[in-house]
Amino acid sequence: MAGDITAARVRQLIKESGLTQAEFAGRVGLDASKMSKSLSGVRRFTSLDLARIADLCGVTVDWLLGVDSLTPSLATRTAPLSSSADAAIKEAERLARMRADLAFLGYRREVPAFELTGGSLIDQGTDLARKAAEHAARERINFWETRDLADAVEKAFGVDVRIYECPNAFDGLVWSDEHSPLIVVSTSRLSAQRLPTRQRFTIAHALGHLLARDDRRLIVDENIHDREHKSTKQEMLANAFAAELLLPARLLRDEAARTRWTREDFAALACRLWVAPNTLAWRLFNLGLIDRNRCEDFGRLTAWDAASIAGVAGTFGEWLQSASRARMPFMLVRDAFQAYADGKSTLRPLANLLGVDTDLLRQVMHGKKEDSPLASWPITGSPTPLCSATSPP
Repeated sequence: MAGDITAARVRQLIKESGLTQAEFAGRVGLDASKMSKSLSGVRRFTSLDLARIADLCGVTVDWLLGVDSLTPSLATRTAPLSSSADAAIKEAERLARMRADLAFLGYRREVPAFELTGGSLIDQGTDLARKAAEHAARERINFWETRDLADAVEKAFGVDVRIYECPNAFDGLVWSDEHSPLIVVSTSRLSAQRLPTRQRFTIAHALGHLLARDDRRLIVDENIHDREHKSTKQEMLANAFAAELLLPARLLRDEAARTRWTREDFAALACRLWVAPNTLAWRLFNLGLIDRNRCEDFGRLTAWDAASIAGVAGTFGEWLQSASRARMPFMLVRDAFQAYADGKSTLRPLANLLGVDTDLLRQVMHGKKEDSPLASWPITGSPTPLCSATSPP
């Protein structure tokens, strides 16, 4: 029943707030006895009660009532959303509508479920990452040495990953509804702070949110390094997940057993694992594998410093260029094409997804084949040289 759903969701919000039931009631203008009666079903929450609870916790009244809509409710915010976040949410909604249409046609994506263990939030995030890595390993995918994390996440978990050029700097969001497990992250082109290493960590962080199956279905991480934002429970779990997924403790302990931790050793490892030097330095320090002095020394290196020391500046430059480009979810494109090929959809949804004209796409797929520029090449004999050996070019 709707009342049961509302009570359950309010209980969830109370638990996540860290407040007692009485303290939470006071924050929304209710006395403890009315809150208790509403949670037990003796009293109904009034529309004003629900509006105040939604305002306090950054959710919508529809979500509290259990009303399903395409646009998911927004997780608790510490600041108003920027225009970049609004643009990313609109893009997520566009892709989610297409995924919902494809699901109706029979092209569904299921994300594997992993049980969250007890313990601290750090322990939960770490354990979830290990389970996710084990699942991916069965598909012969490892995340710690995979540069293109978007591809790996799609293949391992059936999650659509969109790399999107927002109007301004923005890290990412997670959208999860009945049909659409979706991650949207920013390209690294628009801000000096959005380097490929940060984009990659954001994808891992967003995957942690998604696999933890938070019931509030839209989580926006405009700045994953914002101190206040990352201190929330959701963010602590997601950060622990990303750290273990990209920098597994077992792998780093094995590495520490055979290295002297020179700057060259450290830089080579940061480049091999495709992470920022500062992220790797703190991970090693938190695991007790380097001391504070080394952590601070290594943490001062930039990603470009590490690439230069390791002799892979060219590779890093290519990665920087790659991460600055937008990317459509590969599986969504594939499913849209398959729906068309199976005669269940028109060509327009696929054209809209790719951002190309429908007639152009139809021409590419079904039109006259392109003439070969070699069609007039002589079948026999030798082609006329552009210059002879005796005449200057």
